[in-house]
Amino acid sequence: MGRITASCIERIHDATVVEEVVGEFVQLKKSGSTFRGLSPFSNEKTPSFYVVPSKQIFKDFSSGKGGSAVTFLMEHEQMTYPDALRWIAKKYHIEIEEEAYSEEEDENRNIRESLLAVNSFALKTFSEWLWEDDLGRSIGLAYFRERGFNDETIKKFELGFHLEGRSNFSDVAIDAGYKPDVIEQTGLSILREDGSYIDRFWGRVMFPIHSMSGRVIGFGGRTLKTKSKTAKYLNSPESQIYYKSKVLYGLFQAKKMIVRNDQCYLVEGYTDVISLFQQGIENVVSTSGTALTIEQIRLLKRLTRNVTLLYDGDAAGIRASFRGIDLLLEEGMLVRVVPLPEGQDPDTLAKAMKPEGLLDYLETEELDFIQFKLDSLIQVAADDPIQRAEMVRDIVQSISKIPDAILREVYIKDSAKRLEIEEKSLFLELNRLIDTGNRKIEKQRQELTLKDSMVVEKKTEIDTRPPSAEDTLMRILLLNGIDEVKIEIPDDDPFIGRAGEFILNELNFDQLEFVFPIYKIIYDTLKIAFDKHGKLLDANHFIRSNDSEVAAIVAELLVDKYVLADWEKKNIYIPKREDKLSNHVLESVFRFKEIKLKEMIFEKQLILDKTINEKERLAQLKDFNDLIAIRNSLFKKLNRIL
Repeated sequence: MGRITASCIERIHDATVVEEVVGEFVQLKKSGSTFRGLSPFSNEKTPSFYVVPSKQIFKDFSSGKGGSAVTFLMEHEQMTYPDALRWIAKKYHIEIEEEAYSEEEDENRNIRESLLAVNSFALKTFSEWLWEDDLGRSIGLAYFRERGFNDETIKKFELGFHLEGRSNFSDVAIDAGYKPDVIEQTGLSILREDGSYIDRFWGRVMFPIHSMSGRVIGFGGRTLKTKSKTAKYLNSPESQIYYKSKVLYGLFQAKKMIVRNDQCYLVEGYTDVISLFQQGIENVVSTSGTALTIEQIRLLKRLTRNVTLLYDGDAAGIRASFRGIDLLLEEGMLVRVVPLPEGQDPDTLAKAMKPEGLLDYLETEELDFIQFKLDSLIQVAADDPIQRAEMVRDIVQSISKIPDAILREVYIKDSAKRLEIEEKSLFLELNRLIDTGNRKIEKQRQELTLKDSMVVEKKTEIDTRPPSAEDTLMRILLLNGIDEVKIEIPDDDPFIGRAGEFILNELNFDQLEFVFPIYKIIYDTLKIAFDKHGKLLDANHFIRSNDSEVAAIVAELLVDKYVLADWEKKNIYIPKREDKLSNHVLESVFRFKEIKLKEMIFEKQLILDKTINEKERLAQLKDFNDLIAIRNSLFKKLNRIL
């Protein structure tokens, strides 16, 4: 299977009728020139999900998701971009055209496919040994049933058993035609010094680890020998298909319910996931004993921002995990906690309750993470002033990780009240931590960048929404970029050409860029297409992107929740931006430059304040005055009164 050709991708997009594709998953009702329905990504009673046939897009205002029909399949069904294209191609009877990969790509792809093929064979073999072999049934199957797993659950998670015998699997795999070195690369066998192979998991019950699309990329194996000196659990070693830091156990089985419930429960072990799933809590995944990583968090973030952790450790163990949870906060996740009764873990809790009682317990006992952390630390600090001071810093440290400024303020006010401390003190510490973090980020950025150190982008925090000046300019680039304009520039010759060309040239001349991450990706793509081919890309190009975040942002630009009605039929006429596009483009570019100049002046002022050497200070002062002069000139062009 090769790569789908660009021309075939274009044909698929052109043939797609977005309301037909989305309509297979969401009940849509026609509303004027659009369709509306209840969001499939969240529980809502009032429809906020729109499909716009004229633009071939969907937009869900409750979750923020949006894009083309392909994006919808990627978000709703968690398909890969190629799989979504193939699904639509099949629906509209389009023959898939493929092109060969490069020699290097082909080699890597062949290795990956070989490893996946061996794992698929192993899955089938371990399942047969569990269900059809006498030893497998009496040991492996008996163990799973003793753990309370019913046969349906065992099959759902494709659990298996690896027979005793040091090379049973290696032998049957080689006999089936799989190469010994490929079997070794999966980690299922180990090459010995004498050139023979020994099985890694022999005598263990097997837990297959699936990718998000459902392919088996690794295994976990548990020994059943209570007095064995070997490790209780073994995992496959990392390979070209299995990276522990990028995998969550159970995500393949849980993904649809995570999206539907807009929430995910996070636990530690394989059996925790399986027991909760069997009891109806299907939106659950596990880190499988590894520390939570950024890659794992971002996997979850594609499906939901709401994460609930089930803690089964003692107080010391819980406090030790706090630092890792800060990663969740830093990524903008909304974190809650369910502290379990002493001596219980998610597995035993699930077995002790009926499904309805378990769900009720989890919902009732759920606590906001910051409040939970505060309560835990208060118990430790008691009346010790030094420990209380450390506790305050620890709490504010976690709050400082939260990107949402409003949420930070709410937490600070609540914490101040509960700690009986002045809000001002907590805000001062919060600002100090944020400023320190920004300086570290800025230092790293300056060390990595090859640009002139005088062109500095000031970013005080991670924003979930773009700055208004960037938003305005990006709207013009994507919606009106190819429109012809005549721009009268003060003290210069008029510009006659396309709006996008004027904007790209102006920003390129002053070496200015977008700061908002998604806009920066879009702008860089626009710039490359224009610089290399003189081509101006429009919104449709990005709506068809395989990056769902890009598609969602562009869909939001194309669809305005509040102007979906046909106002002209109601004799309400709204002036269109295109009517005065030339003036709008010029003013938007100047305002964008104004914001950037303010940031550069601010940065220069900081440098001046810290410069002691008189010679260096004079040089910095000259640069500072030059920036002020440029700003004043820009103000005059904007007809502003200084």
